[in-house]
Amino acid sequence: MKIVGMISGTSYDGIDVALCDFQENNGEITLEVLNFKSFPYEEKLHALIADSMPPRSIDMERVCQLDTYIGQAFAAAAKEVIGTHDVQLIVSHGQTLFHWIENNHALGTLQLGEPTWIAENTGIPVLSNVRSRDVAAGGHGAPLVSLMDQMMFGDYNEPVGALNLGGISNITVTGRGMSPIAYDIGPANGLMDAALQAHSKGKIKYDKDSQIALTGAINQAVLAKMLEEPYYKAQPPKSTGKELFHLPYIESFFGPVESWKIADVVRTLLELTVETVAIEVDRFNLSNLYIHGGGSANPLMMSRLQERLPNCKVQPMSVLGLDPRQKESATFALIGFLSWFGLPGAVPSCTGAKGNRILGSFTPGAEPLQLPKPKPEGNYKVVIR
Repeated sequence: MKIVGMISGTSYDGIDVALCDFQENNGEITLEVLNFKSFPYEEKLHALIADSMPPRSIDMERVCQLDTYIGQAFAAAAKEVIGTHDVQLIVSHGQTLFHWIENNHALGTLQLGEPTWIAENTGIPVLSNVRSRDVAAGGHGAPLVSLMDQMMFGDYNEPVGALNLGGISNITVTGRGMSPIAYDIGPANGLMDAALQAHSKGKIKYDKDSQIALTGAINQAVLAKMLEEPYYKAQPPKSTGKELFHLPYIESFFGPVESWKIADVVRTLLELTVETVAIEVDRFNLSNLYIHGGGSANPLMMSRLQERLPNCKVQPMSVLGLDPRQKESATFALIGFLSWFGLPGAVPSCTGAKGNRILGSFTPGAEPLQLPKPKPEGNYKVVIR
């Protein structure tokens, strides 16, 4: 079964699209990525999203505009990646605009990108609103990538860590004989990107190849204060996002943007990610850590993690045959496969939900929606081809 998975993460730099082929045999699901492409948001839409992120307040006209424009952008991206392939389902995560957390409980989550634009332009059924059912069941709706981690690593003899370095860092820890756990650690690329975009007035989107951070120095006093953030002490399952880690948050430590030495700010923020991740890896005494997400392409981030974790082997997910850039979009394609066959799409011990739930809402394509006979629940595994 061919499924397209699409997501734009908390860095909101563009849309990752993975065209995946799934085959299931006796509980083993084989996943092959047939095509993958990242589509940067066009400048006007990127600016509109940036101007709508927390802590800004926006009106319903802006919400409607974003929902439409993002849906149209996802539709165009899906159509280009699909090409001549016979695709049966598209899974659209959309763009998170708000994740409502109070007292370490998720009360709601909002991803924009109207799915009917995708269904109308491709004629293919769409699964969307993927996180909300888990939240309604008492979970955080995150990190959903823990599903893929559990299906890949759940039978490993020793506990394994899978780390996503997106806008926010999140980790899954799993292995044979243990109840898997997953949660958002804290900021990763999101704060660094926000600092660079603000300081450059939008001219620099991210620190390519660590060029800026490599010229900076760590402000140890500021770093120590940032590590006192109460979120880090909260017990998992837990989740966070732009609602906490945003530009004003950076300014509360470094002062007004115009006063910054940007290389020092970026270098300090990078070290914040390294330290918060290392604390969690040390907590579980992990000997293997597999990394995906944009941060896996940051050479300074990767080298500092290995230096900070001398007893843990730090490797990109590519050593297992899956490009680190593709993992999140492939995970949403996997969730689509499970939902299509009536199977749960999240791990309750990772998200905090009170039980297994089938995720997402289906929008019919050009034809009436016809779901197959549900598969029996079981201990399904994923193998990368």
